[in-house]
Amino acid sequence: MLPNDSQRPDPDTLLAQVQAQERKQARGKLRIYFGASAGVGKTYAMLSAARKYAAGGGQVLVGVVETHGRSETAALIDGLELLPPRRIEYRGKTLGEFDLDAALARRPPLILMDELAHSNAPGSRHPKRWQDVEELLEAGIDVYTTVNVQHLESLNDVVGGITGIQVSETVPDTVFDAADEVVLVDIPADELLARLKGGKVYQAPQAERASRNFFRKGNLIALRELALRRTADRVEDDVRAYRVEQSIDAIWKTGAALLACIGPRPGCEQVVRSTARLASQLGTAWHAIYVETPALQRLPAAERERILKTLKLAEDLGATTAVLSGSDIAAAAVDYARSHNLSKITLGRGHRTWPWRRSHIKSMAAHAPDIDLIELGGSAIERAVDRSGPSAEAEMERGQGGRTLALSYLWAGVASLAAALLATPMVAYLDLANIAMLFMLVVVLVAVRWGRGPSVLATCVSVACFDFFFVPPRFNFAVSDFQYLITFGVMLAVGLITGHLTAGLRFQARVASHREARSRALYEFAREMSGALQTEQIFDTTRGFIQSTFRARATLLLPDDDGRLQPPAGGAAGEAPSAEIDSGIAQWAFDHAESAGLGTDTLPASPIFYMPLVAPMRTRGVLAIEPEKRRWILIPEQRQQLDTFAALAAIALERVHYIDVAQQALVNMESERLRNSLLAALSHDLRTPLTSLVGLSESLAGSRPPLSPPQLALAGSLHDEALRMSTLVANLLDMARIQSGEIKFNLQWQPLEEVVGSALRASALQLKEHKVSTQLPYELPLLRFDAVLIERVLCNLLENAAKYTPPGSRIVVAAELHGLWARVLVYDDGPGLPHGREEAIFEKFTRGERESAKPGVGLGLAICRAIVEAHGGKIDAAASPLGGAAFAFTLPLGTPPAMPEDGGAGQMESMTE
Repeated sequence: MLPNDSQRPDPDTLLAQVQAQERKQARGKLRIYFGASAGVGKTYAMLSAARKYAAGGGQVLVGVVETHGRSETAALIDGLELLPPRRIEYRGKTLGEFDLDAALARRPPLILMDELAHSNAPGSRHPKRWQDVEELLEAGIDVYTTVNVQHLESLNDVVGGITGIQVSETVPDTVFDAADEVVLVDIPADELLARLKGGKVYQAPQAERASRNFFRKGNLIALRELALRRTADRVEDDVRAYRVEQSIDAIWKTGAALLACIGPRPGCEQVVRSTARLASQLGTAWHAIYVETPALQRLPAAERERILKTLKLAEDLGATTAVLSGSDIAAAAVDYARSHNLSKITLGRGHRTWPWRRSHIKSMAAHAPDIDLIELGGSAIERAVDRSGPSAEAEMERGQGGRTLALSYLWAGVASLAAALLATPMVAYLDLANIAMLFMLVVVLVAVRWGRGPSVLATCVSVACFDFFFVPPRFNFAVSDFQYLITFGVMLAVGLITGHLTAGLRFQARVASHREARSRALYEFAREMSGALQTEQIFDTTRGFIQSTFRARATLLLPDDDGRLQPPAGGAAGEAPSAEIDSGIAQWAFDHAESAGLGTDTLPASPIFYMPLVAPMRTRGVLAIEPEKRRWILIPEQRQQLDTFAALAAIALERVHYIDVAQQALVNMESERLRNSLLAALSHDLRTPLTSLVGLSESLAGSRPPLSPPQLALAGSLHDEALRMSTLVANLLDMARIQSGEIKFNLQWQPLEEVVGSALRASALQLKEHKVSTQLPYELPLLRFDAVLIERVLCNLLENAAKYTPPGSRIVVAAELHGLWARVLVYDDGPGLPHGREEAIFEKFTRGERESAKPGVGLGLAICRAIVEAHGGKIDAAASPLGGAAFAFTLPLGTPPAMPEDGGAGQMESMTE
């Protein structure tokens, strides 16, 4: 064996590192310029680095850079090649977005992508800019980008709580953590406020608003702290990854992370509390571990439960806990500290031990002279508990364990005596050396079956039997030859060493077996979950694996549409926990996404442990578990595996949910497509005969000789009904055309008054029994819209008002300026809207009055909404100022073109943009 063989890197780890490096080399490099807020200089720093790269002969392509009107930032773009933006039509506007296909075709060595959290316009390949960056990186293109701390997904709610402003554009933390470089751009809060006042962050009006809201000094200080801490966490991860990659075992004291060692003796709670206080004072993370040796496995259950409670206390105080297995406590603790780069170890003051055995703190000092060791004293109460000895329950368990241990020692002695009796008849045929080997075999078998202590007894008894029965002179302990004393000593030493090693291997084999069982159960559960397509499958599989793996009764509680947990189905009642499930505790765990019940801080007296099934999008249910032994739920390894089971079950439930949603959406899409096709076909087939019918009814009314009054009335009714049917067919056809995207908008700058007048003239027949007035301000500017379609919106709203109000009612058409929008209203003094259906009436084939005798198919308002939203506006319904119904839609104001000077004061022309 080589001298440093114990430190030789794991071949599997080296192979994984090589494969990761190969993937990383084929991928582009991502550098993120990270700051606390806008205006700290991220874009400026990115452009400065790009210019330096270009000065060195590199090719730089500017994909997206937002200068926000800062002249010094815009000056840095000069001389760099710009990628022309891709033009996207969206709601009547032309937007400039990053052209991903052009960038991939150019394949520059380096591209600049400002504002990583930006949301792309609809119609782009990816909804988020960071997804564009991922595709660029996969193509081997290096990317420089910028992001603020408030845009990180994990800190979004924290920043919202500080500033009172919720940011909708976020970047997953995985993108930030996977970046090859993170450059922190930081300036003090006072300097940033000075830049804001000087107009170097935003233009004057926007800067004034920002200074009253987001850019307050307290906000900036808090955001700066978040940015610094997040960068420090990122650097710590880089240090740990580098240590693993380079197989560095030595502790790097880049931080003051602590490791608390928990032992079986009373007083460990004091170690945990003292370490937690020390970690809080140092502002650092800390871990707590318990090393279980073969000897400690024989502790009474009460003492083991106390150890687990101590670990739970450490976890509640913010520690990362773990239970380790090993024969050398000091070596296991030092290995854990090295793997996690923990520079300080805390442990309780050692107790008196045998003179030839070193204390744990001395062993750790010998193993790791580069680690700081902190010995903590215990409290007076804990010392009194230690002196008072174990509890009555522990004594009872210790007595039961002692009887079992005594039987193992008895069997060890009997096995050695039996070997002597069996070998006695074979003295004439076997040499003494072979007989000694028989005794060594017994020692090994005893060590495998009963452990180290009985194997020591078996060794001593075997040496004594070998001397008494087989070494001359036989049947006494006298030794005729001095060499036999050496034989006895070697035999005793070999027996002790063999028993020790065999017992250690037995312990390690048991630990490995448990780990293998946990891994196999996890693999099988994941395999079953990946193939589950129904909720019932997930329910049965989860319950079965929990019961077989953890020896616990379990059931799943799933929510209904209102978020209320439902009891398990009747068929599953027999497998549910024997104790009654408390629906209140389960609902609390579901609503708060936190565990409750047994082993937690929330209603710990409950015999059932309630674990929420938290999926990426929402909580999908609650897992109720009743373990056979209460302390099982406190073991960190068991909890970690249970957390993994719960996460897999939650993800499977969410996947099944979205499969149902996707299937329902597909059915709805196909139904909608079929309905639109039928509507379009019927509309086309009915439009021509209806038009002919209208014309014929008009001809019939004007025929010669003139019709009699009853005949003329019938001709008029025929004309009105044919005209109404033609309007309904036109509505059906328009809705089909709008949803298929066949309509091309003719957007022009024109006065709203003309369209209102045209709509009133077109609806004169329906409005003849109503009082109609208009309230249009003189200062109303030109608006950019499709006159034919907006006229259709107004006609539908006017006809709707005339249809659902009694004769003589008042109908008002009004308009007003509302910020950056023009707001058009049509309201009346009729009976008003059905309560609670203000939004539903805009759905297709929905009418204001169910089972109404009034004509119509419920498409007018749906067409209005489709047209208004296509113009970039919104439409809604509310109560009218006159007490009836009010419909209001908005149109964007925009910037109209300049009017010609020679056109006359009273003339206006429609102008295209």
